Amino acid sequence: MLQRALGSGWGVLLPGMFIVGLAWVGLSPNAWKALIISGLLMTLLLLSHKNLRHFVLLPSFVALVSGVMLIAMSGHQG
Repeated sequence: MLQRALGSGWGVLLPGMFIVGLAWVGLSPNAWKALIISGLLMTLLLLSHKNLRHFVLLPSFVALVSGVMLIAMSGHQG
């Protein structure tokens, strides 16, 4: 049971490391917005594909964390 609950952990850890790497690069707010939009579109495409539905957590988590980073960046600028 525990193994099944932790089975989707890679779907959160892998995009999380990707976003941390992008945060160190220092992307502009427009780049973060583009990342959010691409993550949402990829989520929609993966949901509609029968064989790739198992990977839907990857782009949706990228979109979520990119939105959080954009909010954090706007808090520091204003």
